[in-house]
Order: sequence, then C-alpha cells, then structure tokens
Amino acid sequence: MSDDNAVEIAEAARRARFGKLPERVRSEDMTEMRQASPHGAIGAAYSPEGAWQYFSCLALDLGL
Repeated sequence: MSDDNAVEIAEAARRARFGKLPERVRSEDMTEMRQASPHGAIGAAYSPEGAWQYFSCLALDLGL
C-alpha cells in the first residue's frame, strides 16, 4: 500500500512541477509558403558570363 501511495505522491509532485504539456503546434503553423524570387526581381536573370563569380573552386584559389 505504501508503494501505491509513494507513486501517487511522486506523480502529484511531478504534475505540480511541470504542469501539462504545451499545446501541439500544427505543421501548417510552422511553415510559410512564399515565392523564391518575385516576378521582375532585379538580378534574377541568369548571366553565363558572370556565373563563375558565384562558385568556389580550390584549383582556382590555389592558382592551378
């Protein structure tokens, strides 16, 4: 009987300390859908002449 009483006391202490779990957050509330680049954004067009500036290459960095 004392084991049951100890379990109930421990459970009551745990509930008093931690309360209840927070409400669940839906995945729809955690994500937001937006376009990656709005239509007509400046710089959104691909430029093959300037594309090399955006990539890193160890061989180029070392001058090989």
